[in-house]
Order: sequence, then C-alpha cells, then structure tokens
Amino acid sequence: MSVLMVNESADFTMLKELLGVTDGNLASHIKALETENYIIVEKQFIGKKPNTSYRATVDGKKAFKDHIDALEKLIQNS
Repeated sequence: MSVLMVNESADFTMLKELLGVTDGNLASHIKALETENYIIVEKQFIGKKPNTSYRATVDGKKAFKDHIDALEKLIQNS
C-alpha cells in the first residue's frame, strides 16, 4: 500500500513486483480494497495493451494513516 501513498497511482505489474505476491493474491486484496472504497480502479489502453491502475481514495488514505498511527502507538507502548 505504501506505494500508493508515495505515487498518485500504481499499475498491477508495479504492485505485484513491489509486493512480491502472486496475481491471484494481489487480485483478491485489490478486490477487498475496492469493496471498501479504499482504492479506485482505472482501466485504459496504452497503445494496444490494456492497463489497469489503482489510486487511493480519500477514505483509503485516511484508513492507511489510521493504521500507521495505530501501529506506531502499539510500538511506543511496548
């Protein structure tokens, strides 16, 4: 997820390589994030090749920040 916070968007191949996950694993996580309205899925063609990119929504960015804050609090209290 952090790549979505650094970049405006990321495509499937970029996420797969950065995260080191399988197509199926990434697809299931993307579906869950999309269901929660944490990401927007954008499909387009680059030349003649289909390309799908993902962008964090305002709700997704807030959820991510809240998650990081909770982790930092947990670390500070241990």
